[in-house]
Amino acid sequence: MAFGKKRLKWNVEQNNQGLDPEIQNQGPLSICLSENIERLQSIYKDCSDIIFRYFLIGNNTNTVLIYLDGMSNIEEIDQHVLLPLMGQETDSDVQSILKKRLTISGVNEVSTFNDVVKEVSSGNPVVLIDQQPAGFSTGLSKWEKRSIQEPTAESVVRGPRDGFIEGISTNIVLIRRKIKSPNLKMKTIQVGRYSQTEVAIMFIEGLADQTLIEEVQNRLNRIDIDGVLESGYIEEFIKDHPYSPFPQILNTERPDVTAASLLEGNVVILTDGTPFVLIAPTTFYSLLQSPEDYYEGFLSGTLIRWLRYFFLLIALLLPSVYVAILTYHQEMIPTSLLISVAKSREQIPFPALVEALLMEMTFEALREAGIRLPKNIGSAISIVGALVIGQAAVSAGLVSAPMVIVVAITGIASFLIPRYSASIALRMLRFPIMFLAGTLGLVGIMLGLLTIIIHMCTIRSFGVPYLQPMAPMKKSEMKDVLIRAPWWALKKRPHWTGEYNQTRQSSSQKPSPNKENE
Repeated sequence: MAFGKKRLKWNVEQNNQGLDPEIQNQGPLSICLSENIERLQSIYKDCSDIIFRYFLIGNNTNTVLIYLDGMSNIEEIDQHVLLPLMGQETDSDVQSILKKRLTISGVNEVSTFNDVVKEVSSGNPVVLIDQQPAGFSTGLSKWEKRSIQEPTAESVVRGPRDGFIEGISTNIVLIRRKIKSPNLKMKTIQVGRYSQTEVAIMFIEGLADQTLIEEVQNRLNRIDIDGVLESGYIEEFIKDHPYSPFPQILNTERPDVTAASLLEGNVVILTDGTPFVLIAPTTFYSLLQSPEDYYEGFLSGTLIRWLRYFFLLIALLLPSVYVAILTYHQEMIPTSLLISVAKSREQIPFPALVEALLMEMTFEALREAGIRLPKNIGSAISIVGALVIGQAAVSAGLVSAPMVIVVAITGIASFLIPRYSASIALRMLRFPIMFLAGTLGLVGIMLGLLTIIIHMCTIRSFGVPYLQPMAPMKKSEMKDVLIRAPWWALKKRPHWTGEYNQTRQSSSQKPSPNKENE
């Protein structure tokens, strides 16, 4: 208790000294430059990378340039700020200086300490002039950034090769290259007390419902946290059902997927410092769609989609079905196969459930190890490790050969799911269904499936049912769920919430075969 009182007293003293940035950064700038410098130096105490460059405008007007070392373009500062201002007579006010002296396009006036701190922390140098109640910031930020590359987690055979990077301004440009309409709107907010992370909300006016836009903005404004370092922070704060294993917001690194979602009336959330963009709302079927489904022919896209749905069931149920049949329903296995399986399990000391759990956990550990290891050896280690451990386990009599085959097929099936977040959800649900299969047999599997389906029917993503358009049934949107209809047949865009623009294209787009002139 004494320690708590001492800590509370220290926090009060700290706030009284002005160390809390929420308190210290408030207030307008003074016309006295020395007072402004003194207060800013107290704010940036023990910040050796904040540079205060003093110089004169004319012969007697004191001026200071404040910038963040490593995030500001020094060459541009010398050429476009210091050189035009030094050696010239001062003007009457800041606006005259901005109009006559500076050859910089990105110039903003700052009138409060909060504005100064915000601009300097973003890498934009700030100029403060004596006897002026305001200063100005110059858009001369510069830092190292990753080049635009193809996303490794969402690679395609046919399609664009560019992907988002950690800079939000670059990501916005990549989206605007896809959608050049002025109806593409953007709203920007700051999230995080200390990180002040820039978050942008993008939507197409006339396609996205205004209620959806306001709901996304309200949920973002309610976030009160010290810092946001990745879009995953925001996703956990704004999703409807935080305890559900299923992802309710789509994340992607691809600008083409983002542009396609905007054209369907979705709202996109971009976060500075991460290449992952959030798309809301989303449905379960959106997580099982790949951008390549729409770049290839509709027949191949439909076939691959069916293959994906089939292997989704395998990834979720195959080990459980094997355990249930082997434990309770041996009569379902053909006699010759049953004899072969029984022979392989003759020396196995564990029941089928323990054997399946042992192999599944080992496979998941190898998969995670392959991700964490360096890329040049990670895949080799995971594959060789699986082969060596599987063969050694069979030779030692710990597991049977059919179980190794079942686990291998299950692992391959999980890789067919396009979205990593959806794959993780299925991997999590596989284990409780295996327990049900080991205790209740096929009845337990059916109970587990019914529980999952009922849970998915209750989930909503920003008011949109998670299993739409199958539950509730919407026939007009079924052309892009179990099948991928031709583009000329996809005349209407999905209906998410509220009012929406139904028509995606004109009604006369179906190609007609050419007839030879007789």
